[in-house]
Amino acid sequence: MFAREPIPGLVKTRLIPALGAAGAAHLYRALLERALDAAIGVPGVAVELWCSGATPSVGVCAELARRHGLELRDQGAGDLGQRMAQALGEALAGSERAVLIGSDCPGYHATYLSAAFAALGGQDAVLGPAADGGYVLIGLHRPAPDLFAGIPWGTDAVLARTRTALARLGWTWAELPCLQDIDRPEDLAAYPDLFGPPQEPTPCSPGSIASPSPS
Repeated sequence: MFAREPIPGLVKTRLIPALGAAGAAHLYRALLERALDAAIGVPGVAVELWCSGATPSVGVCAELARRHGLELRDQGAGDLGQRMAQALGEALAGSERAVLIGSDCPGYHATYLSAAFAALGGQDAVLGPAADGGYVLIGLHRPAPDLFAGIPWGTDAVLARTRTALARLGWTWAELPCLQDIDRPEDLAAYPDLFGPPQEPTPCSPGSIASPSPS
């Protein structure tokens, strides 16, 4: 799981006009804890918390790692793609399947994440599309740095470019139902029960397709 230390003014900055710096950081912490609970709820999976801006012994990420008995990892240097490729590569060095998620999607649920691992039983990769044209989840069987190179992170072209990269590799992949993360004030309307118990995710568009490798 990728996360950031919830420091006011440094997280969810696009929400600051609506919530203020402290309010945006409070919301992000709630999202982080909710996503982490979903990950921990997946049976038979080892969870690692990769946190940017964290310190080993102080702060929210360190507290959550201690509370749940998790290893706290630093994301290191490089752009988002380089950091994701590095984390997945290290996870796959000791596992047959690895799934990477973020920390700002309230729709994560243990059943959704379990479906990602199940999809990897028959596919080379799995994606969890996001409503904004990105993705909220990616899972792989083996390292593939090329999947994360040249991607315009933070734009609505992320998912499409990743699909193109998967096809270029000749990989098959499955897509889970689309979810919506929270980046802008208008995204909050999609989750009126945000601070209530997590519910089964409601897709934002039809999902669950398998894409064959090109001939």
